[in-house]
Order: sequence, then C-alpha cells, then structure tokens
Amino acid sequence: MTSIEIDGHRTRPARASRICEPANLGTRDPPIRYRRHIPTSWLEIRLTEGRNRQVRRMTAAIGFLTLRLVRWAIGPCTLAGLASGAYRKVEEPELSIDLR
Repeated sequence: MTSIEIDGHRTRPARASRICEPANLGTRDPPIRYRRHIPTSWLEIRLTEGRNRQVRRMTAAIGFLTLRLVRWAIGPCTLAGLASGAYRKVEEPELSIDLR
C-alpha cells in the first residue's frame, strides 16, 4: 500500500496491481485514442477514499495517463454478471453497509 501527493495533499494508501485486459468490457464509443509507440497496461486500483478524479491524478503523478476508467465495485456491489448497459436493483443489506 502506498500513497501519493496530489495538489499538496497526501492520499490515503491505495493498492494497485497489474491485470490482464478484461475480456467482457466491449468497445468504447467514441474509441480511445490509439497510441502505437506507447504500451498499454490495465491496473486494478483499490482506494480507501474517493477524492475528485483521484485515480486519474494518481496515475498522472507517476507518469501514466488514464485512458479508460471502469468502476468495478463500490463496497460489496460489483459489476459481476452484468452485461454492458445492464443494471440491477441494489438489495437492502447492501444499502446498510458503511462505506467510510
């Protein structure tokens, strides 16, 4: 776990790990710009706080621009099993979880 300084303030520690490109995301419309000479990596980042544009600012601070950002989970609620554009109703036990 590590933290980064953004705009003169330190973020709370976050975990980051490199992952394979997810197979079920589909294409982006409009498409993300193609960067032929710059390699692309996918990261999983687990935050313990959620500042405005925090992920984009954290990756930029270490020299990597965020081209695509997918929020996979908030607390216990994930996108697991949902098709692109689909939604599901959040159940009552999920609403009572304290996310702080």
